[in-house]
Amino acid sequence: MPSNPPARDAGGPLSPGPHTVLRTGVVWEVLRRALTERAAETGRPVLDVLDTGGGSGSFAVPVAGLGHRVTVVDPSPNALFALQRRAAEEGVADRVHGVQGDTQGLLDVAEPGGYDMVFCHGVLEYVDDPRAGLAAVAGALRPGGGTLSLLAAGVGGAVLSRALAGRFKEARRALGDPDGRWGEADPVPRRYTPQELAALVTEAGLEPGAVHGVRIFADLVPGVLVDTEPDALRALAALEAEAAELPAFQAVAGQLHLLARLPHEAPGRQM
Repeated sequence: MPSNPPARDAGGPLSPGPHTVLRTGVVWEVLRRALTERAAETGRPVLDVLDTGGGSGSFAVPVAGLGHRVTVVDPSPNALFALQRRAAEEGVADRVHGVQGDTQGLLDVAEPGGYDMVFCHGVLEYVDDPRAGLAAVAGALRPGGGTLSLLAAGVGGAVLSRALAGRFKEARRALGDPDGRWGEADPVPRRYTPQELAALVTEAGLEPGAVHGVRIFADLVPGVLVDTEPDALRALAALEAEAAELPAFQAVAGQLHLLARLPHEAPGRQM
């Protein structure tokens, strides 16, 4: 099993296509707020951001467009080539740096404690050892409130989608499987519940924060309906954004997004 998915591009905020907002809109809005808050907290308008498994820059390039410095670590040379091309097309090549590597060896290629924010999107499902991967991610965060953005596949979303497709045995298997898999042919090695993600980041020494459900309805609504009904895309995006914050809908989301922070040192504990 590879340390990172071999090729990943979830379609970021600057990706073409009318359905982009459904795939990443919730995550992008959370990230934009988190970056603004972190910049205000540090007093530095330009932050250092690390995107592990960042592929061709779906999130990295838009973040660089906000003025931040972004390092992307990915095992795929092809993805890194596409990243540089994308960054050049958007005029941010001077703020985007690609490095070949994977999440579990992250600190071999990225500066320990050097980043205000680390993105770990679509990676935790694929790493051989999620705990070791998150430990490496935590080690890259800057002390004093460095922030992790974690995006991973949700168990409930897989159960719901298999059931709605009439594959009830697969839905039951995903429901009871420790890794949330619906069968041997399932391309996703591992899925999570919100509670499992919170426990993992806590074990890595981080303080879990806001959770959002992602792709709650977007993967279930027929594309032809969104394409043909007037204003359907905007209405569905608004529904996704509102439901994302509700635990009942997070439980059946296709993906889960979690923010976590490296705690500030308590007074009197300086070494």
